[in-house]
Amino acid sequence: MADEDVIRRRLLIDGDGTGDDRRLNVLLKTLIKWCNATDEKPEDSKSTHDRMLAQLAQCEFAVTKSQLGADMMAAELKSYENLSKILEDGIEVAKTTIEKSKADLAQAKTVRKNRIEYDVLAKVISEQPDRKETLEQLSTLKNELSTLETSKQQLESKLASRKKQFHVLVTSIHQLQALLDEPDDIDLNSEDVEMKDASEL
Repeated sequence: MADEDVIRRRLLIDGDGTGDDRRLNVLLKTLIKWCNATDEKPEDSKSTHDRMLAQLAQCEFAVTKSQLGADMMAAELKSYENLSKILEDGIEVAKTTIEKSKADLAQAKTVRKNRIEYDVLAKVISEQPDRKETLEQLSTLKNELSTLETSKQQLESKLASRKKQFHVLVTSIHQLQALLDEPDDIDLNSEDVEMKDASEL
C-alpha cells in the first residue's frame, strides 16, 4: 500500500486529526488484552474495565462532537444556500431595477430634448407678430396698394394727356419754324394754318 493511500485512509478514519484512530486502536488492544487476561486480579480487572469505559466515553464524545459539527456544517451550508438564493433574487431585482432605470433615463432624455426643442420653437414663435396684428398690417398694406394703384392710373392718364399736348406743341413749333423759314411765301393760307394749329391746341 502506497504512502498516499495510508495517509488518505488514516485521514478518513481519523477525521479532523483529533486522535480518534489512536483511541480506537488503544481501546481495541486494551479490550483484547483484558479478554485474554485470565490470571489478572479483580482490582486490576476493574481498573482496566473503568479505563476502557473512559476511553469509550471519549470515543463517543468525539463521535458526538463530529456529528454535531457535521450538523452545524449542514445547517451552515443550508444557510449559505438560502443566502445565495436571496442574493440571486436581489441581483435579479437589481437587474430589473437597472433596466427600468435605463428606460426611465432614455425617456427622460427624450422628454428633455423635446422640451428644449419646444422652448426654441416657442421663442421663435414669440418673436413673430400674432395673427390679428399681421392681418391688420396686411389690410393696411392692401389699402395703401389700392390707393397707390389709383394714383398710378391717374398719373399715367395725366402723363398720356401731357404727352399728347407735348406732341401737339412740338408739331406746332415745327410748323411755325417752317413758316418762319419761308417769309416770302406768306399769304392768306398762312392765316388758315395758324387758325388750324390754334384749334388743335
